[in-house]
Amino acid sequence: MGYLIFWGALFVITLVAEIATLQLISVWFSVGAAGAFIAAMSGIGFAGQLGIFVLISVFLLLITRPLLAKLRVSKEVPMNADKNVGETAVIIEEVNPALGTGRARTAGIEWIAVSETGEILPRDAIVLVTRVEGAKLYVRLAQDFEMPFERSC
Repeated sequence: MGYLIFWGALFVITLVAEIATLQLISVWFSVGAAGAFIAAMSGIGFAGQLGIFVLISVFLLLITRPLLAKLRVSKEVPMNADKNVGETAVIIEEVNPALGTGRARTAGIEWIAVSETGEILPRDAIVLVTRVEGAKLYVRLAQDFEMPFERSC
């Protein structure tokens, strides 16, 4: 009777944890605990119950986790700002990290500009956008790169 309570409690705890997180972390252990509960009801000893719990849990984990991982891959939807990465821009206000100044224009839109290398970038410099974070363009001088860039401003 004691093992029935143990497996029943483990089943409930792991099921509640799964429902609370919805991360497919403990569902396999819930099924394993249910199998061990049935084994306990059938009169199988604790070692057998534990073996059934481990076998079912590990089997389900190994079989279903890779399949679910493939299904759960979210399609990252790029933001419109991400299209600016790799484009060139023109500095319209000196980029000076010490003063916290800097603006750039690309595709007709003005952005806050931040020097990727920490260097001061003068007005009218042609820069390459290396990343976008919020409303900030992180830029480097375009001449620092060997490939030619088209002016997209």
